[in-house]
Amino acid sequence: EADAGEYTCDTGDQQTTAAVLVKALPVLFKHWLKNEEVEEGRAVVLHCELTKPNAPVEWRKGDTVLQSSDKYEIRQEGTHVELIIYEVEAQDA
Repeated sequence: EADAGEYTCDTGDQQTTAAVLVKALPVLFKHWLKNEEVEEGRAVVLHCELTKPNAPVEWRKGDTVLQSSDKYEIRQEGTHVELIIYEVEAQDA
C-alpha cells in the first residue's frame, strides 16, 4: 500500500526510524447478488456491494468473462457494482 515504508523522527542530533507494513484487508461482499426474473426483451440489473471501494471485480456468465458492450453494461461506483443486461433473451438465463 502507498503508506507502507520507513518513517524517521530526526532531532538533528539523533534519529529513530520505524518500518510501517500495511496488511491489505480482503474484499468481502456486504450485499450479495440476488436471483432475478425478467421478461424477454427487457433489461435486468444485477447488483452487489463490496466492503472496499473501487476493488477490481470481474463479471462472468458461467466461465465466460463479460466485457462492456451493447449487450452488457458494467458499472462500479465506490463499493457499488452493477451488471446491466439489455434486451434479455432465453439464452441469457
